[in-house]
Amino acid sequence: MKKLILWDIDGTLITSGGAGERALIAALKTAFGLDGSLGWLEYSGRTDAWIAHEVLRHYGLPETPENIQRYLEAYLNALAAEMPNPRARLHAGIVTLLETLHRRADLAQGLLTGNLQRGARIKLEAFAVWRYFEFGAFADDSAQRNDLGPHALRRAREHHGIEFPPRRVFIIGDTPWDIECGKVIGANTIAVATGNFSVDQLRTHTPTAVFADFNDTEAFIRAIDAA
Repeated sequence: MKKLILWDIDGTLITSGGAGERALIAALKTAFGLDGSLGWLEYSGRTDAWIAHEVLRHYGLPETPENIQRYLEAYLNALAAEMPNPRARLHAGIVTLLETLHRRADLAQGLLTGNLQRGARIKLEAFAVWRYFEFGAFADDSAQRNDLGPHALRRAREHHGIEFPPRRVFIIGDTPWDIECGKVIGANTIAVATGNFSVDQLRTHTPTAVFADFNDTEAFIRAIDAA
């Protein structure tokens, strides 16, 4: 009767200190020789693959699989160089929370993130927390965030050898798109205001629970146990 907790990364577990955006801009130069910016794009809660399509379209580049791959490969290389920066950090309470959940035999943890799998690993290894996540769903699976839930559930089933019915699944994230992604598969949703959206803004999307941050480990556990 395990419960499954699926984590978003950016804005939820970590802040990259702008590393992701700088890497996307650098990749445009490396892959296509273009100087650009991302000020025109609202990409919070989106996937890396979705962002790649939008960037290529904006700069008039053919959205071929080859160009997408070329751009994303350049992005990943740049991301590895950008992550070691003084503004990158884990959010408060995350290490304690991940370790507490990890020790409970009735809970399983994975990722459901708009990052590419390699990008997720680069970001989380920078803070030594990649080890908590043995499976997940990533932008490699689909450019559309709402498609990722079934991939995460399938990998959870393969890894643990059991089914996780939606009532025992929790999607954790900091944007309305994380909440929507959870609702698509009928899962519980826990929102946190450590990204670009306030508690009040997130509450309008009716998550199962919403927190200002994850400093209070016991409050998070109570929300999981009560659902």
